[in-house]
Amino acid sequence: MKKEKIHLEYLLNATSKNILWSAISTPTGLEDWFADKVVSDDKTVTFCWGKTEQRQAGIVAIRAYSFIRFHWLDDENERDYFEIKMSYNELTGDYVLEITDFSEADEADDLKELWDSQVSKLRRTCGF
Repeated sequence: MKKEKIHLEYLLNATSKNILWSAISTPTGLEDWFADKVVSDDKTVTFCWGKTEQRQAGIVAIRAYSFIRFHWLDDENERDYFEIKMSYNELTGDYVLEITDFSEADEADDLKELWDSQVSKLRRTCGF
């Protein structure tokens, strides 16, 4: 079954592009809000949740202070990915965090709720 692309945007009251970039692109930053443990081996990142759940993703593309795109290694469709992108709004002085992900149609609402929860945790841990 073909997955649908989901695009979410979150306005962040971030004052530092360095803090935001670190939160979305480094193992330490991702451990604060995305996964319990994150281990990076150059182009492969292992995400761990709890004691048993673990998934590996390859870094497909990265541009410093812009975006990082991952592909789950166990995902059959090579075109599916999840991307975390940051952009700066000069008018408001705020950063926008854009999430692009893919989901089965019947799981789209659950995936959106998961991202909402994760970004809420990012806001709390980083003070956004």
